[in-house]
Amino acid sequence: MNQTIFPEAFEGAVPAPVPIAAPGSVQAELVAASAIDAALLWAWQELDRQTTGTNVFSESKILPAALAHCDPDGRAQLFLLWQGIPRLSQLIGLMPLSLEPLYGNRPVPNWQNWLHPNAFLGNPLIAHGHEQAFWEALLAYCDAHAGRGLFFHLDCFALDNPASRTLFNLCEDQRRRCDIVRRHERAFLQSPLGSDAYYEQAVRSKKRKELRRQKRRLEDMGALTFDRSEGGEGLERWVDEFLALEAAGWKGQEESALGSQADTRALFCEMLGALAEAGRLELLALRFEGAPIAMLVNLRSGEGVFSFKTTFDEAFARFSPGVLLQIENYALLDRPDVAWADSCAAPDHPMIDSLWTERRAIGRVSIAIGGKARRLAFDALRKAEDWMAARHGDTA
Repeated sequence: MNQTIFPEAFEGAVPAPVPIAAPGSVQAELVAASAIDAALLWAWQELDRQTTGTNVFSESKILPAALAHCDPDGRAQLFLLWQGIPRLSQLIGLMPLSLEPLYGNRPVPNWQNWLHPNAFLGNPLIAHGHEQAFWEALLAYCDAHAGRGLFFHLDCFALDNPASRTLFNLCEDQRRRCDIVRRHERAFLQSPLGSDAYYEQAVRSKKRKELRRQKRRLEDMGALTFDRSEGGEGLERWVDEFLALEAAGWKGQEESALGSQADTRALFCEMLGALAEAGRLELLALRFEGAPIAMLVNLRSGEGVFSFKTTFDEAFARFSPGVLLQIENYALLDRPDVAWADSCAAPDHPMIDSLWTERRAIGRVSIAIGGKARRLAFDALRKAEDWMAARHGDTA
């Protein structure tokens, strides 16, 4: 029988989480989801306004609902960094954390940035100019309150922004081991070109001709329409259509569709409602004879867009309805208020990778924490991982 792997000296309960000393004039706090109150939400919303586009999945319109629906055991807590006294000053940083019993499928406890299965970015919210203070405070907390955690792990972490670069530089300055243990790239949309010019550049002429033919065939068979909305009206019906269409396909068969579980269904409905109310939701649908055959959800955050979820009717697969809908989504390039879009897609996705030519680097990062004995144990773990990766020809 597998046993949890960590030195005996690391055993014991995790200390009470609040408050936490932090460098300089800032103060850190770790709170349970149940402790999110009106004062914290107000400060969180102010932080959202300063960090728009950083990570929509950690913003106040989404993360509290995710914690309520997708963390029934209450493992996740919020690491908060304040400019002064908690709840009475400016909130300058936020990241959900959890002490996880497994590292992959191995029983190695570690601190992680908490993510639910439908969160596609794990970066914290950090007010501009406070990146150094945030990482210093977070790593200091992990050092002092490591408990059973052997190391600190960041999953689904964007590697190409100022906050991540600050973290890597800080670890180098502190001589703290910090390894990118996995790295991949996913489709990203960012170009000075307009939608038509980008489409011609990104998609070869033979493929564009085939897509025109597929669209004409659909139009010959019946009424083909496209609609775009912000969810202000008819959102409930739209959501029901999306969930039904997704459940009818392979995700429904594998019970991985949003509607397959009560918690993911509830989260989907709640987050779309909150973003629609804030005017930050975009819904696209391609319809044949009035029924949706492809649907797409875009989440807006500042000048960025997160292309959150898409689905299509597999009975129409020979007509490429999902691709036809993505061609309509190129309209993002014509909007002066949109600078980029993140596909939120898996690496090497055969559809979106052929349409969006830019890439965003995403990785998993493991960082040493605690005292000398813990760091030596972490170093031994990483050396073993590197040896296994080299043996199997795997690279980060």
